[in-house]
Amino acid sequence: MKITDLKCAIIGTSPVVRIVTDEGIDGYGQGGYTKPFLKPFVEYFRDQLIGADPTDVERTMLRIRQRGSFKPYGTALSIIENALWDIAGKAAGVPVYKLLGGKVRDRVATYNGNLRSPIAENSPEAYADAMRTMKALPHNFRLVKQGVAFHSQMKYEPGFYFGTPQPKVSHGILDRGLLTHQGMSHVVECVTAMKEVLGDDVMLALDCGPGMMPTDVVRLSEELEHLNITWLEDTVTGDYTPYVLADVLRDVTRKSRIPIHTGEQIYLRQHFRELIETRAVDIIGPDPADVGGMAEMKWIAEYADLHGILIAPHGTGNGLLGLACQVQVGATMPANFIAFEYPTGNPDWWYDIVDGLPDPIVVDGEVEVMERPGMGIELIPEAAKKYLREEDQGFFD
Repeated sequence: MKITDLKCAIIGTSPVVRIVTDEGIDGYGQGGYTKPFLKPFVEYFRDQLIGADPTDVERTMLRIRQRGSFKPYGTALSIIENALWDIAGKAAGVPVYKLLGGKVRDRVATYNGNLRSPIAENSPEAYADAMRTMKALPHNFRLVKQGVAFHSQMKYEPGFYFGTPQPKVSHGILDRGLLTHQGMSHVVECVTAMKEVLGDDVMLALDCGPGMMPTDVVRLSEELEHLNITWLEDTVTGDYTPYVLADVLRDVTRKSRIPIHTGEQIYLRQHFRELIETRAVDIIGPDPADVGGMAEMKWIAEYADLHGILIAPHGTGNGLLGLACQVQVGATMPANFIAFEYPTGNPDWWYDIVDGLPDPIVVDGEVEVMERPGMGIELIPEAAKKYLREEDQGFFD
Protein backbone atom coordinates (compact mmCIF):
# COMPACT_ATOMS: atom_id res chain seq x y z
CA MET A 1 0.00 0.00 0.00
CA LYS A 2 1.21 3.49 -0.88
CA ILE A 3 0.10 7.02 -0.02
CA THR A 4 -1.08 8.78 -3.17
CA ASP A 5 -2.33 12.04 -1.68
CA LEU A 6 -2.69 14.06 1.51
CA LYS A 7 -5.45 16.66 1.74
CA CYS A 8 -6.61 19.08 4.42
CA ALA A 9 -9.99 20.79 4.72
CA ILE A 10 -11.42 23.13 7.32
CA ILE A 11 -14.69 21.51 8.38
CA GLY A 12 -16.51 23.84 10.70
CA THR A 13 -13.35 25.44 12.06
CA SER A 14 -11.39 22.22 12.54
CA PRO A 15 -8.47 21.20 10.32
CA VAL A 16 -9.22 17.68 9.05
CA VAL A 17 -6.61 15.62 7.23
CA ARG A 18 -7.42 12.90 4.70
CA ILE A 19 -4.69 10.50 3.63
CA VAL A 20 -5.47 8.70 0.35
CA THR A 21 -3.94 5.36 -0.69
CA ASP A 22 -3.64 3.32 -3.87
CA GLU A 23 -5.83 0.59 -2.35
CA GLY A 24 -8.88 2.76 -1.76
CA ILE A 25 -8.44 2.99 2.01
CA ASP A 26 -8.51 6.50 3.46
CA GLY A 27 -7.51 7.69 6.92
CA TYR A 28 -8.75 10.77 8.77
CA GLY A 29 -7.47 12.92 11.60
CA GLN A 30 -8.92 16.05 13.21
CA GLY A 31 -7.28 18.96 14.99
CA GLY A 32 -8.74 21.44 17.46
CA TYR A 33 -11.50 23.76 16.31
CA THR A 34 -9.42 26.76 17.44
CA LYS A 35 -6.78 25.99 14.78
CA PRO A 36 -8.20 26.55 11.29
CA PHE A 37 -4.98 28.41 10.41
CA LEU A 38 -3.06 25.11 10.37
CA LYS A 39 -4.26 23.97 6.94
CA PRO A 40 -1.09 25.07 5.07
CA PHE A 41 1.09 23.50 7.78
CA VAL A 42 -0.62 20.15 7.17
CA GLU A 43 -0.41 20.46 3.38
CA TYR A 44 3.30 21.24 3.60
CA PHE A 45 3.98 17.56 4.37
CA ARG A 46 2.14 16.19 1.33
CA ASP A 47 5.12 15.75 -0.97
CA GLN A 48 7.19 14.19 1.80
CA LEU A 49 4.59 11.47 2.37
CA ILE A 50 3.69 10.49 -1.19
CA GLY A 51 4.84 6.95 -1.87
CA ALA A 52 5.20 5.89 1.77
CA ASP A 53 3.45 2.79 3.12
CA PRO A 54 0.92 4.23 5.62
CA THR A 55 0.70 0.96 7.53
CA ASP A 56 4.34 1.40 8.52
CA VAL A 57 3.28 4.25 10.76
CA GLU A 58 6.58 4.81 12.55
CA ARG A 59 8.67 4.62 9.40
CA THR A 60 6.37 7.10 7.68
CA MET A 61 6.42 9.53 10.60
CA LEU A 62 10.22 9.48 10.61
CA ARG A 63 10.00 11.39 7.33
CA ILE A 64 8.32 14.40 8.96
CA ARG A 65 8.26 14.17 12.76
CA GLN A 66 11.22 16.50 13.28
CA ARG A 67 9.26 19.32 11.61
CA GLY A 68 6.79 19.68 14.48
CA SER A 69 6.86 21.89 17.53
CA PHE A 70 4.93 22.79 20.68
CA LYS A 71 1.21 23.59 20.47
CA PRO A 72 -0.27 24.59 18.10
CA TYR A 73 2.21 23.46 15.43
CA GLY A 74 2.49 19.89 16.66
CA THR A 75 -1.13 19.46 15.62
CA ALA A 76 -0.25 19.12 11.93
CA LEU A 77 2.06 16.16 12.61
CA SER A 78 -0.22 14.63 15.23
CA ILE A 79 -3.35 14.44 13.10
CA ILE A 80 -1.31 12.94 10.27
CA GLU A 81 -0.08 10.24 12.67
CA ASN A 82 -3.64 9.58 13.83
CA ALA A 83 -4.83 9.30 10.22
CA LEU A 84 -2.06 6.77 9.50
CA TRP A 85 -3.27 4.59 12.37
CA ASP A 86 -6.79 4.87 10.98
CA ILE A 87 -5.53 3.43 7.68
CA ALA A 88 -3.43 0.76 9.40
CA GLY A 89 -6.42 -0.45 11.39
CA LYS A 90 -8.70 -0.52 8.36
CA ALA A 91 -6.08 -2.37 6.31
CA ALA A 92 -5.69 -4.98 9.05
CA GLY A 93 -9.44 -5.18 9.65
CA VAL A 94 -9.08 -4.33 13.36
CA PRO A 95 -9.67 -1.30 15.60
CA VAL A 96 -6.57 0.78 16.26
CA TYR A 97 -6.32 -0.34 19.89
CA LYS A 98 -5.37 -3.82 18.62
CA LEU A 99 -2.31 -2.28 16.98
CA LEU A 100 -1.32 -0.31 20.08
CA GLY A 101 -0.99 -3.37 22.28
CA GLY A 102 -4.60 -4.38 22.82
CA LYS A 103 -7.16 -3.05 25.25
CA VAL A 104 -7.00 -3.41 29.01
CA ARG A 105 -10.47 -1.88 29.53
CA ASP A 106 -13.76 -2.08 27.62
CA ARG A 107 -14.95 1.36 28.72
CA VAL A 108 -12.75 4.45 28.90
CA ALA A 109 -13.32 7.11 31.56
CA THR A 110 -13.77 10.69 30.43
CA TYR A 111 -14.06 13.94 32.38
CA ASN A 112 -15.93 17.13 31.60
CA GLY A 113 -13.93 20.23 30.87
CA ASN A 114 -16.04 21.08 27.86
CA LEU A 115 -19.80 20.93 28.47
CA ARG A 116 -20.01 24.16 30.43
CA SER A 117 -22.53 26.94 30.82
CA PRO A 118 -21.21 30.48 30.38
CA ILE A 119 -20.23 32.12 33.66
CA ALA A 120 -22.14 35.38 33.56
CA GLU A 121 -20.07 37.14 36.19
CA ASN A 122 -16.97 36.51 38.26
CA SER A 123 -18.83 35.67 41.44
CA PRO A 124 -18.94 32.59 43.68
CA GLU A 125 -22.64 32.30 42.93
CA ALA A 126 -22.04 32.17 39.18
CA TYR A 127 -19.36 29.49 39.57
CA ALA A 128 -21.70 27.50 41.79
CA ASP A 129 -24.44 27.72 39.14
CA ALA A 130 -22.00 26.42 36.53
CA MET A 131 -21.33 23.37 38.70
CA ARG A 132 -25.05 22.74 39.14
CA THR A 133 -25.34 22.61 35.35
CA MET A 134 -22.41 20.21 35.06
CA LYS A 135 -23.66 17.98 37.84
CA ALA A 136 -27.10 17.73 36.25
CA LEU A 137 -25.81 16.47 32.90
CA PRO A 138 -27.01 12.98 31.92
CA HIS A 139 -23.42 11.87 31.30
CA ASN A 140 -22.85 11.41 35.06
CA PHE A 141 -19.25 12.59 34.89
CA ARG A 142 -17.27 11.61 37.98
CA LEU A 143 -14.77 14.43 37.41
CA VAL A 144 -15.22 17.97 36.07
CA LYS A 145 -12.76 20.78 35.43
CA GLN A 146 -13.25 24.53 35.64
CA GLY A 147 -10.97 27.40 34.72
CA VAL A 148 -9.99 29.91 37.40
CA ALA A 149 -7.34 32.60 37.87
CA PHE A 150 -5.39 33.14 34.62
CA HIS A 151 -7.47 30.51 32.81
CA SER A 152 -10.64 32.51 33.29
CA GLN A 153 -12.13 35.97 33.10
CA MET A 154 -11.02 36.61 36.69
CA LYS A 155 -7.76 38.09 35.44
CA TYR A 156 -9.65 41.00 33.86
CA GLU A 157 -11.14 42.11 37.18
CA PRO A 158 -9.52 45.30 38.56
CA GLY A 159 -7.08 44.53 41.35
CA PHE A 160 -6.95 40.78 40.69
CA TYR A 161 -3.19 40.68 40.16
CA PHE A 162 -0.14 42.89 39.81
CA GLY A 163 -0.12 43.41 36.06
CA THR A 164 -2.14 44.53 33.07
CA PRO A 165 -4.01 41.89 31.03
CA GLN A 166 -3.27 41.81 27.33
CA PRO A 167 -6.13 42.65 24.93
CA LYS A 168 -8.49 39.81 24.08
CA VAL A 169 -7.24 39.54 20.50
CA SER A 170 -6.34 35.86 20.22
CA HIS A 171 -6.34 32.53 21.98
CA GLY A 172 -3.21 31.73 23.94
CA ILE A 173 -2.16 35.12 25.29
CA LEU A 174 0.11 34.72 28.32
CA ASP A 175 -0.78 37.06 31.19
CA ARG A 176 1.40 36.66 34.28
CA GLY A 177 1.72 38.22 37.67
CA LEU A 178 1.42 37.93 41.43
CA LEU A 179 -2.13 37.67 42.73
CA THR A 180 -3.26 40.32 45.15
CA HIS A 181 -4.79 39.32 48.48
CA GLN A 182 -8.11 40.28 46.92
CA GLY A 183 -7.42 38.07 43.89
CA MET A 184 -6.36 35.05 45.94
CA SER A 185 -9.39 35.37 48.22
CA HIS A 186 -11.67 35.58 45.20
CA VAL A 187 -10.30 32.34 43.71
CA VAL A 188 -10.71 30.56 47.04
CA GLU A 189 -14.28 31.80 47.45
CA CYS A 190 -15.27 30.67 43.95
CA VAL A 191 -13.68 27.23 44.35
CA THR A 192 -15.31 26.78 47.75
CA ALA A 193 -18.69 27.59 46.20
CA MET A 194 -18.14 25.03 43.46
CA LYS A 195 -17.19 22.28 45.89
CA GLU A 196 -20.25 22.97 48.01
CA VAL A 197 -22.36 22.13 44.96
CA LEU A 198 -20.37 19.09 43.83
CA GLY A 199 -19.82 17.63 47.28
CA ASP A 200 -18.11 14.26 47.35
CA ASP A 201 -20.14 12.94 44.40
CA VAL A 202 -18.18 14.70 41.67
CA MET A 203 -14.45 15.45 41.77
CA LEU A 204 -13.20 18.93 40.81
CA ALA A 205 -10.01 19.85 38.94
CA LEU A 206 -8.92 23.44 38.34
CA ASP A 207 -7.37 24.88 35.19
CA CYS A 208 -5.33 27.76 36.60
CA GLY A 209 -3.21 29.32 33.89
CA PRO A 210 -0.58 29.44 32.68
CA GLY A 211 0.65 32.62 34.31
CA MET A 212 0.63 31.96 38.04
CA MET A 213 3.73 32.69 40.06
CA PRO A 214 5.17 29.63 41.86
CA THR A 215 4.57 31.16 45.29
CA ASP A 216 0.92 31.73 44.44
CA VAL A 217 0.46 28.11 43.40
CA VAL A 218 1.78 26.95 46.76
CA ARG A 219 -0.39 29.48 48.62
CA LEU A 220 -3.47 28.44 46.66
CA SER A 221 -2.83 24.77 47.38
CA GLU A 222 -2.64 25.53 51.09
CA GLU A 223 -5.89 27.49 50.99
CA LEU A 224 -7.71 24.73 49.09
CA GLU A 225 -6.18 21.63 50.66
CA HIS A 226 -9.26 20.87 52.78
CA LEU A 227 -11.48 20.81 49.67
CA ASN A 228 -9.74 17.74 48.18
CA ILE A 229 -9.19 19.28 44.73
CA THR A 230 -8.11 16.65 42.18
CA TRP A 231 -5.42 18.75 40.49
CA LEU A 232 -4.16 22.24 39.64
CA GLU A 233 -3.50 22.40 35.89
CA ASP A 234 -1.13 24.55 33.84
CA THR A 235 -0.27 26.81 36.74
CA VAL A 236 3.14 28.23 35.84
CA THR A 237 3.42 26.99 32.26
CA GLY A 238 1.11 25.11 29.91
CA ASP A 239 -1.48 25.67 27.20
CA TYR A 240 0.29 27.74 24.52
CA THR A 241 3.64 28.27 26.27
CA PRO A 242 6.39 26.73 24.08
CA TYR A 243 8.55 25.55 26.98
CA VAL A 244 8.30 23.37 30.08
CA LEU A 245 10.32 24.84 33.02
CA ALA A 246 10.48 21.42 34.67
CA ASP A 247 12.75 22.65 37.45
CA VAL A 248 10.28 25.35 38.49
CA LEU A 249 7.35 22.92 38.36
CA ARG A 250 9.31 20.41 40.42
CA ASP A 251 9.76 22.96 43.21
CA VAL A 252 6.05 23.78 43.10
CA THR A 253 5.03 20.12 43.10
CA ARG A 254 7.19 19.33 46.12
CA LYS A 255 5.54 22.11 48.12
CA SER A 256 1.97 21.89 46.84
CA ARG A 257 -0.75 20.25 48.91
CA ILE A 258 -2.68 19.48 45.71
CA PRO A 259 -1.46 17.40 42.72
CA ILE A 260 0.08 19.45 39.90
CA HIS A 261 -0.88 18.73 36.26
CA THR A 262 0.52 19.94 32.92
CA GLY A 263 1.39 18.85 29.40
CA GLU A 264 -1.27 19.80 26.85
CA GLN A 265 1.13 22.06 24.93
CA ILE A 266 4.06 19.63 24.75
CA TYR A 267 5.17 17.98 21.51
CA LEU A 268 7.00 14.62 21.63
CA ARG A 269 8.27 12.33 24.37
CA GLN A 270 11.62 14.11 24.54
CA HIS A 271 9.98 17.15 26.10
CA PHE A 272 8.21 15.00 28.70
CA ARG A 273 11.40 13.24 29.74
CA GLU A 274 12.58 15.76 32.33
CA LEU A 275 9.07 16.25 33.71
CA ILE A 276 8.76 12.51 34.26
CA GLU A 277 12.26 11.57 35.35
CA THR A 278 12.50 14.38 37.92
CA ARG A 279 8.88 13.89 39.03
CA ALA A 280 8.29 17.56 38.31
CA VAL A 281 4.52 17.03 38.21
CA ASP A 282 2.07 14.52 39.63
CA ILE A 283 -0.13 14.23 36.54
CA ILE A 284 0.62 14.73 32.85
CA GLY A 285 -1.96 15.71 30.25
CA PRO A 286 -0.65 15.24 26.70
CA ASP A 287 -3.07 15.86 23.85
CA PRO A 288 -3.11 13.20 21.09
CA ALA A 289 -3.67 15.98 18.55
CA ASP A 290 -0.66 17.97 19.78
CA VAL A 291 1.87 15.55 21.31
CA GLY A 292 2.67 13.67 18.10
CA GLY A 293 -0.26 11.26 17.90
CA MET A 294 -1.71 8.26 19.66
CA ALA A 295 1.35 6.02 19.68
CA GLU A 296 3.47 8.87 21.02
CA MET A 297 0.98 9.43 23.84
CA LYS A 298 0.88 5.71 24.65
CA TRP A 299 4.67 5.61 24.99
CA ILE A 300 4.65 8.67 27.28
CA ALA A 301 1.90 7.13 29.43
CA GLU A 302 3.88 3.92 29.91
CA TYR A 303 7.04 5.82 30.82
CA ALA A 304 5.11 8.00 33.28
CA ASP A 305 3.64 4.89 34.88
CA LEU A 306 7.14 3.57 35.58
CA HIS A 307 7.78 6.75 37.58
CA GLY A 308 4.50 6.77 39.50
CA ILE A 309 3.02 9.68 37.55
CA LEU A 310 -0.64 9.73 36.52
CA ILE A 311 -2.06 10.71 33.13
CA ALA A 312 -5.25 12.61 32.30
CA PRO A 313 -5.05 13.46 28.58
CA HIS A 314 -6.15 16.83 27.23
CA GLY A 315 -8.24 17.18 24.07
CA THR A 316 -11.35 19.23 24.69
CA GLY A 317 -11.39 20.90 21.24
CA ASN A 318 -10.45 17.94 19.05
CA GLY A 319 -13.96 17.06 17.93
CA LEU A 320 -15.49 13.68 17.23
CA LEU A 321 -12.54 12.21 15.33
CA GLY A 322 -10.44 13.35 18.27
CA LEU A 323 -12.88 11.60 20.60
CA ALA A 324 -12.34 8.38 18.68
CA CYS A 325 -8.56 8.78 19.07
CA GLN A 326 -8.94 9.22 22.82
CA VAL A 327 -11.08 6.11 23.16
CA GLN A 328 -8.80 3.91 21.03
CA VAL A 329 -5.58 4.84 22.83
CA GLY A 330 -7.31 5.17 26.20
CA ALA A 331 -8.39 1.54 25.96
CA THR A 332 -4.71 0.54 25.95
CA MET A 333 -3.43 2.84 28.71
CA PRO A 334 -1.73 1.45 31.83
CA ALA A 335 -3.27 1.76 35.29
CA ASN A 336 -2.00 5.34 35.79
CA PHE A 337 -4.74 6.51 33.40
CA ILE A 338 -7.40 8.65 35.09
CA ALA A 339 -9.70 9.94 32.32
CA PHE A 340 -9.49 11.93 29.10
CA GLU A 341 -11.02 15.36 28.60
CA TYR A 342 -14.29 14.95 26.71
CA PRO A 343 -14.39 16.43 23.16
CA THR A 344 -17.68 17.26 21.48
CA GLY A 345 -18.88 18.01 17.97
CA ASN A 346 -18.50 21.71 17.19
CA PRO A 347 -20.74 22.77 15.47
CA ASP A 348 -23.48 20.34 16.42
CA TRP A 349 -23.93 19.13 12.83
CA TRP A 350 -20.71 17.18 13.26
CA TYR A 351 -22.87 14.44 14.81
CA ASP A 352 -24.64 14.13 11.45
CA ILE A 353 -21.47 13.59 9.42
CA VAL A 354 -19.83 10.74 11.35
CA ASP A 355 -20.94 7.15 11.77
CA GLY A 356 -20.16 4.64 14.50
CA LEU A 357 -20.42 6.65 17.72
CA PRO A 358 -22.06 4.94 20.70
CA ASP A 359 -25.55 6.20 21.52
CA PRO A 360 -25.46 7.72 24.05
CA ILE A 361 -21.74 8.43 23.82
CA VAL A 362 -21.09 8.78 27.56
CA VAL A 363 -22.70 6.54 30.17
CA ASP A 364 -21.75 7.05 33.81
CA GLY A 365 -18.68 9.02 32.82
CA GLU A 366 -17.34 6.38 30.42
CA VAL A 367 -17.29 5.68 26.68
CA GLU A 368 -17.58 2.16 25.34
CA VAL A 369 -14.67 1.22 23.09
CA MET A 370 -15.66 1.24 19.41
CA GLU A 371 -14.87 -2.05 17.64
CA ARG A 372 -15.03 -1.05 13.97
CA PRO A 373 -11.74 -1.25 12.01
CA GLY A 374 -9.54 1.80 12.18
CA MET A 375 -10.48 4.61 14.52
CA GLY A 376 -13.85 3.05 15.22
CA ILE A 377 -15.91 5.79 13.58
CA GLU A 378 -16.10 7.01 9.98
CA LEU A 379 -16.53 10.41 8.37
CA ILE A 380 -19.47 10.30 5.93
CA PRO A 381 -18.41 12.11 2.72
CA GLU A 382 -21.94 12.53 1.34
CA ALA A 383 -23.10 14.20 4.55
CA ALA A 384 -19.95 16.27 5.08
CA LYS A 385 -19.66 17.70 1.58
CA LYS A 386 -22.25 20.41 2.15
CA TYR A 387 -20.15 21.83 4.98
CA LEU A 388 -16.98 22.15 2.92
CA ARG A 389 -15.68 25.59 2.05
CA GLU A 390 -15.45 26.51 -1.62
CA GLU A 391 -11.68 26.00 -1.70
CA ASP A 392 -12.08 22.52 -0.14
CA GLN A 393 -14.71 21.12 -2.54
CA GLY A 394 -12.28 18.50 -3.83
CA PHE A 395 -11.48 17.11 -0.39
CA PHE A 396 -13.39 13.85 -0.88
CA ASP A 397 -12.54 13.39 -4.59
